Amino acid sequence: MQANIGDELVVHTRRVGEHERHGVITQIHGEGGTPPYEVKWQDGKEAVFFPSADCTVVPATPSAPKKA
Repeated sequence: MQANIGDELVVHTRRVGEHERHGVITQIHGEGGTPPYEVKWQDGKEAVFFPSADCTVVPATPSAPKKA
């Protein structure tokens, strides 16, 4: 798995009734975009995270160019 700062990390659920977890990658501790990642989760908590097979990275969308 490879990611960039600002990408979204999604942890998919395996159980009925549980919700996916979403967070934004704020730091990358591995080489070349590899884990572990520091993630700021939707609930505001931050943690160092080692993604497993039930995780996906959603690339950050580039900002639209600013008009003068």
